[in-house]
Amino acid sequence: MLNRKLSMILPAILVAGACTNTGANYQPIVDGPVSPNYNADLAQCQAVARQQGTIDSNTAGAAAIGAAGAAGTKAIIDDSASDLGRAAVAGALVGAGASALQNTQKQEVIVRNCMRGRGYNVVG
Repeated sequence: MLNRKLSMILPAILVAGACTNTGANYQPIVDGPVSPNYNADLAQCQAVARQQGTIDSNTAGAAAIGAAGAAGTKAIIDDSASDLGRAAVAGALVGAGASALQNTQKQEVIVRNCMRGRGYNVVG
């Protein structure tokens, strides 16, 4: 039961995050005038950020570390092997989610830096 809940929560978070003003979809706050090319510049910077990807090779590693850490902690605390699989799945989901969140933040930084490079006064 817990595995089902957890396996539905993470994709929902990732889908919700993909639809908001985060990651490669980030639209920075610009102080001052914007050029007539603003929309084209923003689209190009967002395309550059999408190349980073939300899920990458580090995500699998973070999931493995999360799984091992959660299962190990569960074994130490309970001093038994019961529910180690559930703990490992929960840890893997948390690890993968944390990695995806970090990659989303990197995408936002890429958009900000790209827009600054094109002459916009990005303040947020």
